[in-house]
Amino acid sequence: MQMKKTKHIPQRTCITCRKTGEKREFIRLVCLPEAEVEVDLTGRKPGRGSYLCINRKCWDLALSSGHIERALRTQLTAENKEKLVNYAKGLNNTV
Repeated sequence: MQMKKTKHIPQRTCITCRKTGEKREFIRLVCLPEAEVEVDLTGRKPGRGSYLCINRKCWDLALSSGHIERALRTQLTAENKEKLVNYAKGLNNTV
């Protein structure tokens, strides 16, 4: 009798609260080769990536404490930070 293999589900960790879960539960940030940081909704852009919860509090803490810079090993420019702050404002989940 053959046993069915279970499909591997990639696990990711939020850089702020350290919660782990399925990849689709998180939003990926990527540091592109041009040293620009942006939100990667497809999860496929090339570059160093890190994950944040969809939780607005995690985003606020990550932006204010330097978690993003540390995880992506880069410095956020004022323009990059402003884009991320604007994206976080669009998140209405404040759990």
